[in-house]
Order: sequence, then C-alpha cells, then structure tokens
Amino acid sequence: MMRAVGVTRYGGPEVLALVEVPRPRTGPTQIRIRVYAATVNPGDFVLRNGELDEVLTAGPLTPPYIPGMEAAGVVDEIGAEATTDLRVGDNVMAIVMPIDATGGGYAEYLVLDPDQVTRMPVGASFAEAATLPMSGLTARRALDLLALDAGASVAVTGAAGAVGGYVVQLAKADGLCVIADAAPADETLVASLGADQTVARGPGVGQRIRQWWPDGVDAAVDTVSRGEEIASAVRDGGQVAVVPVPHNGVLVPIDVGRGITVSQVWVPEYTHAHDKLDALRVLADKGQLLLRVAQTYPAAEAAQAHRALAAGGVRGRLVLVFD
Repeated sequence: MMRAVGVTRYGGPEVLALVEVPRPRTGPTQIRIRVYAATVNPGDFVLRNGELDEVLTAGPLTPPYIPGMEAAGVVDEIGAEATTDLRVGDNVMAIVMPIDATGGGYAEYLVLDPDQVTRMPVGASFAEAATLPMSGLTARRALDLLALDAGASVAVTGAAGAVGGYVVQLAKADGLCVIADAAPADETLVASLGADQTVARGPGVGQRIRQWWPDGVDAAVDTVSRGEEIASAVRDGGQVAVVPVPHNGVLVPIDVGRGITVSQVWVPEYTHAHDKLDALRVLADKGQLLLRVAQTYPAAEAAQAHRALAAGGVRGRLVLVFD
C-alpha cells in the first residue's frame, strides 16, 4: 500500500484527503518512482471539482482520483523491457497525466513510461525539480507553437507566475525580445528572469505594450486569460498562444481578428516528448532556468495548498512533500 491525496467526491479543497491505496506495479516497459515532491497546479482544480468527470469515468480509473501533473523522486523499479538509461536510485522528475491509467502525482509511488521521466537538474532539491516538468513543458509548447525566429518580439502575461516565468526564460534562451507584464512588487523578479521590458499588469496592458512597440509585437503568450486584451498588443498577422484551463477536457477556439493566429497550448501533447523534457533539465543545469518553490506543504495539507493557490498571488509553485 501507499499514501496518496485522493478525491472520492467532487468539490472544493476540503474534498482532498490522504488515503491508502495499492502501490502500483511496474509494467515490463515502465519505470516506478518513489515520489518525494509533487506540485499543485490550477489544472488540478478541474479534476478535484468534477469538470473532468466525463473523462475520468470513461477511462480505466476508479475513485479515489489522484491529482498532480508533475513530480520528483527516486527511481524505485525499472521494468525488464524498459528503454531507458536511468538506473534504480537515480533522482528524477516527471510529467504526469492524472487522467491516464497511472493516476496523478499526489502519491508516494508513480508508474510511468520512460519518456515521461528524466534526471533532475544538478543540485536541485526534489521540491525544486518538481516545478519544472509540466510547467516548463507548457512554456516550451507555447513557444514551439509560435516558432518565432531569433530577434522576434513576444509579449508574456502572467510573467511572475510559474508558467509565465518559464516562458520568459525560455524565450530569452531562444533569442527572442521579451516584453512582460508585472505588478510593481514583481518588476525586479520579472526583469531578473530576462524580460527586456516590463509593463504594468492588468487592464490596459495591451495599450501599455503598444507604447513600447507601436506597430505591435510579433506574438504573445497569454498565461492568465487576458484574451483580446493581450491580442491588441500583437501586430496584424501576428500570433497568440493561449494557456487555457480546459472544461471537460475541451479547449474552445478563439478568434481575435486582424489576421492573428491563435493557438491553444495543450501540454498533454508533450507528455511523451522526452527530448523536450530533458532539454529543460540541460537549461536548468546551465543556470538558464530558475526553479521557484513558493512554499512546501506536507501531503496531508493538500487542501491548504489548494486554498493558497486559489487565493492568488503565488510566485513560483506550491509543492506537496511526501516524507
């Protein structure tokens, strides 16, 4: 058996409970991880509150449903037919899809495909490493959809947040010119992540960006649902990549006009993109990605972590810790 944070009935943070469930068995081509840290993400809310009910009940899972989209820990077991250079005892991080048969990351043990797992950045703690896989791959997917040439300009909303911060850093690593929004208290942080210019966040952000780029930026990555507001900062024929929260697993198309292409960022498309995941590790090893832990909570305090994230103002990731 193992401990996990599960959902047996849908609702607010109070429905999260520490439960005992069977320890997953490692398939012949899989890897099992002893989890020590798992992050709390907005995507976890839609599993907890029932918005993914149709997806969950149509699949192989039964309650308690376990949230969690990224985790870090130690390789515990490797299937005899698994294709990997990892070894038992290696410190690793992984992207997790809680709607898959393996369940989510809020658990002491996870069984995953090898391409969902890579080594942790050198010197990172489990909590720090856990912040990178899903959040970093979301940022990577957004920029890959835009496919901008070096020197192009990109605006980023929610730049002080976990995903937005990685977008800023990865955009700089790609050689892009970054303009990012920030609250007054976050301007130093966002600048330290690599933003070439910061503007005040909130209503009117598009107009403020246009003050610096009168003809409009080439593209934008919207991580906080600014929608048409951030699109107004983009030149005619430019691009916007939107990081949405799906409802019942469905992403609704968006049209902002002026020939602007809008792409929705769906991180499950990179669940098995091992090359992308490992490239994030390499950048972290080089010091080009800052791994930000806002606060850690014992796994038993998952409800408190969900309440804190819902309250807003979190900078970095909240992390659940399994001792």
